Amino acid sequence: MTQIKVVNNSINPLPAYQTEHSAGVDLMADIKDEVVLAPMQRQLIGTGIRIELPEGYEAQIRPRSGLALKHGLSILNSPGTIDADYRGEIKVLLINLSDETYTVKPGERIAQMVISKYEHVEFLLVEKLNETERGEGGYGHTGK
Repeated sequence: MTQIKVVNNSINPLPAYQTEHSAGVDLMADIKDEVVLAPMQRQLIGTGIRIELPEGYEAQIRPRSGLALKHGLSILNSPGTIDADYRGEIKVLLINLSDETYTVKPGERIAQMVISKYEHVEFLLVEKLNETERGEGGYGHTGK
């Protein structure tokens, strides 16, 4: 199992998996006072944690499905990417896409973080790509 170094400047516990097969860990709001988000309002919410990812890894910050379904909350730059060389506090850019205000409470679970491996690639300039059955079929190309 890969270990990730964490500095926790919040009063919240460390991120943890909620079930045995969870892909992501919950991130919690590190705020002193409640933050009220009006409809279509966005706010950067700190988590109080900083991480040190090994080279070749990234952290993706994603919306929590329950907050999206029940309250219309999402993450504006979803998924947000934390690069392996970033050492600052992880912050979540929440947006309220509903027609009602939402109050973010201190310690509330506001996002999930998934740690993934990645590779750097080399781009090779060519004149033509190999053909596939799909070809250039893009959005809606299957008709479903």
